[in-house]
This record gives sequence, structure tokens and C-alpha cells, in this order.
Amino acid sequence: MPQGGPSGELSLTTWFDEEFLETKEQLQKLQDGNHLLFQQVPMVEIDGMKLVQTRSILHYIADKHHLFGKDLKERTLIDMYVEGTLDLLELLIMHPFLKPDDQQKEVANMAQKAIIRYFPVFEKVLRGHGQRFLVGNQLSLADIILLQTILALEEKIPNILSAFPHLQEYTVKISNIPTIKKFLEPGSKKKPPPDDIYVRTVYNIFMP
Repeated sequence: MPQGGPSGELSLTTWFDEEFLETKEQLQKLQDGNHLLFQQVPMVEIDGMKLVQTRSILHYIADKHHLFGKDLKERTLIDMYVEGTLDLLELLIMHPFLKPDDQQKEVANMAQKAIIRYFPVFEKVLRGHGQRFLVGNQLSLADIILLQTILALEEKIPNILSAFPHLQEYTVKISNIPTIKKFLEPGSKKKPPPDDIYVRTVYNIFMP
């Protein structure tokens, strides 16, 4: 997770030791040990707590590392942008689990939603305030989630930003922040796109 400083630049990188479930028994062990509040993952152990629910985890880490705005207004804007972007990102997350015949149709659906509903919002925001970041001219959770979504879409649709010059410039600038650039380089802890092995593992763990 990148850590932002007051200037909006990244000062260091905080990494988590990651453990991935590979068997149904590993999930059952966590559930039986009362490690999962609602009996589901993800779960992050941090500062003596076991945090669950993705948005709660994101909010805590973002606030801890100065990525969640300086006041209520900025936090609310960040929250709105994140929630909207996650709606699109969740389509990408579910894409590998679709039947092969449906995957190409869903790519077209994602492209249409991104181009018509989501990207125009962020293009307008960036054009309107003329700043480097989405909120407060400082890196925030909103920037990180939007960049993640754009890069994932570009893997499937390389020209997805062709009609959005401000988003093109924004993506290049955010990607070149030193610690983000390092994270995106080959050999980093960035995860590759889900493959067939990943999909089978998920089904084996979570399906009855």
C-alpha cells in the first residue's frame, strides 16, 4: 500500500505479508478460530485488529496513511469516487468466473459502461479543477482505486482512454509516482491477472 505525505508525493511503501487460501480446510480453520467476523475473507491483521469487509479495510489503511482527505468534505468526495469506481472494478473482478462464451460480451459491456458512465465523470473532475489528483491535489484512495481500474481495463481494451485526454495524462502521472511505478514493474508484488488455476482454486474453496 503506498503511503502519501502532505505534499501528495509518496514517501515510502508499506507492504503486507500476504497469505492466500489454497484449500477449503484453510478457510474452515480461520472460521473455526473466530478470525473472520462475518465468516468470510478478505481479512487484514493490523494494529492488533483483524479487519474484515473490503471497504472498511480500505478506509482504515487509507486514513492511517494520509490517503483519505484532510476534512469531511474531502473524505466524502473520495468515498463517492471510490464507490463509483468499485462498481466498475467489481465487473472486472468477476470477469474470469464467467463462461468463455460470456467473457467477450462482458468486455464489451464493461467498455460501454466505462466510456459512457464512469470515465466522463473523472474526465470532468480533472478538467474542472486542473489539478494532478482527484481530491485536494494530494494522492488519495480515490486515485489508487481509479488507477487500478484503468490499468485493468487497458489490459483488456488498450484504447479505452482514447476519448479522454485528461484521464490519459492523469494515468501516466499517477503511474510514474516512484513507489507506484516500482509496484507496477515486473517482479513486484503486483498480482498477475487471474488465470484458470486461480479460478479453479476459488471454486474449490468457496463452492459447497
